[in-house]
Amino acid sequence: MVSRVIPVDPFDLVIFGGTGDLARRKILPGLFRRYLSGQMTPESRIIGAARSEMDDAGFREMVADAIEEFGGPEKSEKAAIAEFLDKLAYVAIDAKGEGGWKELAGQMRDGVVRAFYFSVAPSLFGDLAERLHAHEIANSESRIVVEKPFGRDLETAKALNATLAGYFDETQIYRIDHYLGKETVQNLMAVRFGNVLFEPLWNNHYVDHIQITVAETVGVGGRGAYYDKSGAMRDMVQNHLMQLLCLIAMEPPSKFEADEVRNEKLKVIRALQPVDSHHIVRGQYDADGDSPSYRDDAENPRSFTESFVAMRCHINNWRWAGVPFYLRTGKKMKARASEIAVVFKDLGHSIFEGDEARHRNILAIRLQPNEGIDLQVTIKEPGPGGMRLIDVPLDMTFSEALGEEADDVTDAYERLIMDVIRGNQTLFMRGDEVEAAWEWTDPIIEGWNKRNDVPKWYDQGSSGPDDALMLMHRDGRRWRDIKG
Repeated sequence: MVSRVIPVDPFDLVIFGGTGDLARRKILPGLFRRYLSGQMTPESRIIGAARSEMDDAGFREMVADAIEEFGGPEKSEKAAIAEFLDKLAYVAIDAKGEGGWKELAGQMRDGVVRAFYFSVAPSLFGDLAERLHAHEIANSESRIVVEKPFGRDLETAKALNATLAGYFDETQIYRIDHYLGKETVQNLMAVRFGNVLFEPLWNNHYVDHIQITVAETVGVGGRGAYYDKSGAMRDMVQNHLMQLLCLIAMEPPSKFEADEVRNEKLKVIRALQPVDSHHIVRGQYDADGDSPSYRDDAENPRSFTESFVAMRCHINNWRWAGVPFYLRTGKKMKARASEIAVVFKDLGHSIFEGDEARHRNILAIRLQPNEGIDLQVTIKEPGPGGMRLIDVPLDMTFSEALGEEADDVTDAYERLIMDVIRGNQTLFMRGDEVEAAWEWTDPIIEGWNKRNDVPKWYDQGSSGPDDALMLMHRDGRRWRDIKG
């Protein structure tokens, strides 16, 4: 299988926060991989912009170090790295003042795509947008990329959207969620809407329930101060898990175009029912030997912020009436794994008896690690001894199915940045989507605050609090085992 790489139009990409951690770990090494693949054309340029006093040579040295530290096999391509570094420039910029803006304006070229990546705190978005227009650096064709958090509640999300809308049209704003750039997430849409096998079964007549799990083995050490003001609900559920829920539950769009897809996602969010308090479990990881507890990591001995959330949701529409969606996410869990599992109903009538009758089909979409899709089906166990049934996966692990091309599966950030250059907003959130998600999320958080809700302790390396297991057991169901 030969990978088809279509070059994008020449561009000038300005990365505000170009010396920051995200730029070093993801954005700049990813752009080098796109250059190496031929997708980023030789005429394109990247301009780092940050507070640090640095010249072009210093920035290029920093980027070379970042590729060496965070790159994969491509970091051995020394000649290509040297060519890539020649495409880089740097401007020291004062986001709240006037320093560096004239220099940046002088770097921009006519006749190429102009894109601006706001890899900075949301508090600086307005200042950057204002100065880009005041110095005529951005125009009606320019695009901006903004990182989450997109507010911390409905009120701040509306304010942030209004700030950006004062300078840019909605068609120019790309709210990036790297989960939507994952290969498997896009394959989810291909599986759903490209195969006659699944779409007829994708409803409450055949689906028993759906589980969405995003589990991490790391804690919040190093970012405890930020996380303690956010928590798992704001940091993960309102954006990442919400987007996965939308993609798995949305109606088929009339065509695969940005607004058509995002209109259907918005309908899912607006159809979500309020969640009862007894259908939500919050948790905090406890200390484990020398490994500190959440409160130790957050340096807040009285913190009620959750590092784990599990909940049962319902979508109030014809397709999903009566089908529960179980969401869970947490830190310091037994394995690092992100998975969507569609659990189909039992057969209406089984010709088998006893244990042999209790088998279910499950479609599992693995987002990380080992991206892939498998369908659990029931077969006869090989060998003599009668009709003994076992469940086996029809497995499409990308690294196995695609062979050596799997080594070239594009990182989410790479794919999404190239979509920005193309002007394709399909995998980016629209402003009304963000606000609708907060409108559903805010009452849950407000309820916790009013009740002085205290998270349940859970052991590090576990699957979360016992109450999360009971959330499923009360319904006669079980969480799937978390496997890395």
